Order: sequence, then C-alpha cells, then structure tokens
Amino acid sequence: MNPQAGVPTVDVRTAAARLDGGAAGPLLVDVREMNEFVELRAPGAVLMPLSSFPLRFRELPSDRPLLVICHMGGRSLAATAHLRASGYPDVTNVAGGMAGWEQAGLPTKHGPIEPGEGELPNR
Repeated sequence: MNPQAGVPTVDVRTAAARLDGGAAGPLLVDVREMNEFVELRAPGAVLMPLSSFPLRFRELPSDRPLLVICHMGGRSLAATAHLRASGYPDVTNVAGGMAGWEQAGLPTKHGPIEPGEGELPNR
C-alpha cells in the first residue's frame, strides 16, 4: 500500500463539517491501532487498523463517502490510495489526523471503548 500522488485530501475541520451530514453522510475510518483508538478517537469513527487493513478493507461500504484518518495523515494517505486503487469511488484522506483533530478542538473521546464503538454500522 504505497501512497500515490493525487489522493484527495481535506483538513480536519473540513472533514468534521462533512461528517455533520448524518447517517447518509461520510463514514470516518480510523486506521490507527486499537491502543491509539482507546487513547483518543473521534466520536462515531470506525476502527480498521492498518495492520489488518489489507484483509478487511472490503468490509467498508463502497456506496458511501469515506474519510480516512490516522494519527498525523501518513497511514491514512496510504489507506486512501489503496481504497481508490481498489475501486472505492469516494474516499478522502484527512490531513493532520487525530493530532490535528484534537488540536482544532473538535469532539473527541478518551478511554475504554463502549460496546459497538468503532464497529462498522449495519448495512
């Protein structure tokens, strides 16, 4: 999964604004590892660690916009490029990642995850 030039990218504030679209809006996909997700996460984010991403990415909906986030933006850039190369039409990298998300004062959660949190929504 090598990043490619021309991968669509938005900043954290733009990503957060897009997420306000409700259930039909974009899905935020966090590709960090579980320990990072427990420490800090965006409410409603789906956890799909990059370590298992090549085996699991097809679980993601291809009929819904996806916003991909990690800690700073490198891993999410690679995952976004992979999804686009695999036929996902509407995937965007979130530059700045969760570090930028938190620094921008956007909503976050910390600590143990609740049942169902981080899981893909039912289709």
